[in-house]
Parts: sequence; structure tokens; C-alpha cells
Amino acid sequence: MTATRRGGLARLMAVGLMTMALAGGAQASAITASSPGEMSLGDPRAPVTVIEYASVGCPHCAVWANEVFPVFRAKYVDTGKVRFVFREMLTGNGALAAAGFLTARCAAPDRYFQVVDDVFAQQMAIGQEGVEALVRIAAHAGVTRERFEACLKDEAALRALNDRTLADAKANGITGTPTFFVGDQRLDGEQSLEDLDAAIAKIKR
Repeated sequence: MTATRRGGLARLMAVGLMTMALAGGAQASAITASSPGEMSLGDPRAPVTVIEYASVGCPHCAVWANEVFPVFRAKYVDTGKVRFVFREMLTGNGALAAAGFLTARCAAPDRYFQVVDDVFAQQMAIGQEGVEALVRIAAHAGVTRERFEACLKDEAALRALNDRTLADAKANGITGTPTFFVGDQRLDGEQSLEDLDAAIAKIKR
């Protein structure tokens, strides 16, 4: 990795750490209101909404994304039973999280979750290789290297990401990731499919 690339990641890391430091004293509020910048999968009319606050720089989030989410998605989201809402946080490796989310936003909207899934799957490689690993992920989503580099240097997009995650953390009392809301039920940390089954079943009663 070149000195320039190391510097860019260091700048992103500083923003990520600032976000979580300021979010520490948050007070919870209504979680059902939509959040600017949130992304979703599934039928908007699904009877259950599951919200995840997660960071692509968070190892615990990656475990859930890689091991549980594919089964959860097939069982609930793809069948129209659950609308899945994803809200970005900058926990864990803040530089990786910021760069990963900027890359996801750089792709076409219908490729957002593809990029997020790829970043989770290749989290270790990105930590070792830095920007070059993200270049490959971006290319897989149809983003040229030139556009990718422009997105990563977009100060306005970085500031918007930081402000958005900070506001969400403060509004909903998020101090760690992953955090899930199933209806009004809050579930902190990695959740098994069985944990989510039980929470969803409570809503359906």
C-alpha cells in the first residue's frame, strides 16, 4: 500500500472513531421511523421489519453476515415474510468501515448489498491489502477504478456518512454492533437464526 493510500485510510479511521466516541451517551428513541440513508431488502409490505445496525469494519457483524444472514434472508426476506433494513455504523475498524460503505454507495443502488456482502466476506483481506482489495470488490459491482478512487476521496460523502451514523447512534442508543430491532424487541450482539425465529414469532402472536 502506498503512503497516499495509508494516509487516506487513516483519515477515514479518524472519522469513524470520532463517531463512536460521540455516540456513547445516546438515549433510545422510536426505532420505527425511517432513517436517512438506510437500505432495505424485501417486500415493503412484509408483516415484520427487522432492523440491523452494523459496520462492515466490525468482525462480529461479519460473522453474522457470513454465517447467519444468508439463511435468514432465504427463510424470511426472499419469501416476503420480513423486510430487512440495514443502517450503517462505523464501529470496529473505522477506516475499513468508512471505505467499505463509500464503495457500496459508489455502486448502483441495486448493487449496494452485493458490495456490503463482499466486504463482509473479504474483511480480513481488506485489512491486509487495503484499497486494492476494495478495488476488486468495486470492479465486481461494475465500478471502474477511476470512479472508485473519486468516491473514496469524496469529502462530502464521507461527512454525510459520519453525520448519518452519528445521528442514528444517538437517536437509538446504539453503542455497539451488531444491534437488531425486531419490532420493539432489541437484540444486542450476534444473533443465531433461532434467536431471530423466536423474536419474529413473538410479533406474529
